[in-house]
Amino acid sequence: MRRYVLTGTPGAGKTAILRGLHELGYEVVEEAATAVIARAQAQGEEEPWTRASFVDEVVELQRERQLEGTATGRATATGPATVQVFDRSPVCTHALATYLGRPVSRALTAEIERITTEEIYERQVLFIRNLGFCEPTSARRISFQESLVFEKVHEQSYRTFGYELIDIPADDLAHRVAAVTSVISQPHRQ
Repeated sequence: MRRYVLTGTPGAGKTAILRGLHELGYEVVEEAATAVIARAQAQGEEEPWTRASFVDEVVELQRERQLEGTATGRATATGPATVQVFDRSPVCTHALATYLGRPVSRALTAEIERITTEEIYERQVLFIRNLGFCEPTSARRISFQESLVFEKVHEQSYRTFGYELIDIPADDLAHRVAAVTSVISQPHRQ
């Protein structure tokens, strides 16, 4: 199984690209942090990302989803079943902890060691570039200027862990999906 990661700043269009890939038959796994936030907000917690356990909850859900294979735990792809595309990875969670000024927890360190040792994700990471704006949502409360800082932290985290960033520039959705597809559909590099 080849597992690719989509990453980038909040509001860059990763979710839209992921949906486009799913429509093409690729197996996709949605972002864990958004699910953790949505679950907590549904229980009345306004800003769960301020909780000390937030980063570890995201890491736990990322690990569960990766081990299950999909966000739902069952195959959803009708196309290239040897490729999965993840909206973020534990390296993104490392970037989040760094951005929030939190220490990197034991759980996060262990998960990054696991994904590195087991070579869980492809070394090529699809870096979705910002669109020039950032629309706030209930889970995304970051200004565009803050998102640019966060984007740089993501780049630094991935480079620190030895990943190759493949830029997917701002463009219309169809072109971005095509750019991602051209990378993930190539034969596996040894």
